[in-house]
Amino acid sequence: MAKKLDLERILHRQGFGTRKMCRILIVNEEVTVNGALCDDPDATFELDNLDFTVQGEAWQYREHSYLMMHKPAHYECTHKTQFHPTIYTLLPAPLVERGIQCIGRLDEDTTGLILLSDDGQFIHKISSPKHHVPKVYAVDCKHPVSDEQLQTLLSGVQLVDEDQTIAALEIVRISENMIHMTLAEGKYHQVKRMVAAIGNRVEHLKRIRIGQLVLPEDLLPGEWRWLSGQDLAALNS
Repeated sequence: MAKKLDLERILHRQGFGTRKMCRILIVNEEVTVNGALCDDPDATFELDNLDFTVQGEAWQYREHSYLMMHKPAHYECTHKTQFHPTIYTLLPAPLVERGIQCIGRLDEDTTGLILLSDDGQFIHKISSPKHHVPKVYAVDCKHPVSDEQLQTLLSGVQLVDEDQTIAALEIVRISENMIHMTLAEGKYHQVKRMVAAIGNRVEHLKRIRIGQLVLPEDLLPGEWRWLSGQDLAALNS
């Protein structure tokens, strides 16, 4: 049997404020459900394929939220920032209200693909080193990267405060100064520290893939979108 819920609780669960605030939105005729105005907070609806609008903005009921963002430079992946705006300012308020969080962090000056969700199990699966979800970074180095340096990255480098050497899973040379580096971990400033360990320096860093999910070319910096079923399958493959 399909699960039902009253409209007030639906809006509350979807991040539209307190129960009282959601009730006011409904009574004030600011909510439609499946294309029809509803001013009864106690009206119940099946949650499957439920479409609704709040103050003219279209939404679909989601038990959990899964989305991707093209993180721009000069944004921080934290709620409490010190020097730069947070990526959460790029999201609609209801998503932030329901507790969505980024899965792993990218440095303030690092751009590219980042995932966000409010599903704890999904977050753990993608972020935990135990699951070995590979991440691919486009690394623009200050100096040309030699074959010897590439081999050192693949063999493993010793980083300060790390007990064991850390190696890239794969490296593809794009140009003299650009490489694509695949990692299974996400340690603090890992790519920059690894490149520094071979005597070079990262000029620009962009994450372009997580698992088999590639950053879409048409997703511009600062934009976000919901993960499709195909996207989720790419993360699990």
